[in-house]
This record gives sequence, C-alpha cells and structure tokens, in this order.
Amino acid sequence: MAVGRRNWLFSGSFAAAERSAVVLSIIETCKLCGVDAEAYMADVTERIQNDWPASRWDELMPWNWVRREEMQLSLAA
Repeated sequence: MAVGRRNWLFSGSFAAAERSAVVLSIIETCKLCGVDAEAYMADVTERIQNDWPASRWDELMPWNWVRREEMQLSLAA
C-alpha cells in the first residue's frame, strides 16, 4: 500500500487515482482468497461482457469465484 500511495500522486486526476485504488483492492482481495488475480479479472470481465445476470454477481466475488474449467468439471461429475 505504501507504494500505491506514492503512485496515486502521479495518477493524473482524482478519478484515475480512485480507479487505481479499486484495482489494487481487487488484487489484494484475490491474494487473501488465494486466487490468481490476473485470471480472476480476465474471467470476470469476460463473464460480465457476456451478459452475466446481475442477480448472480455474488458468484463473481473473489471468495466465491470458481474457474470455468473447475465449474465444467463439477458439472460433468
């Protein structure tokens, strides 16, 4: 976080600094949950783009997130 604070000074605008804080918060939450942050953000972004229903957003939180490969394996079993 200390590095983040210094970098937010050079974000260019307050809105950009807020976005940086959100992204870093997501990354840290993924770390706490033992989730690969890059894979998580790529998968969640793709799911949202493909009309993921708003009523199921809780499934996309890092502590509930399941990779698609794992989801397909559990459905096959």
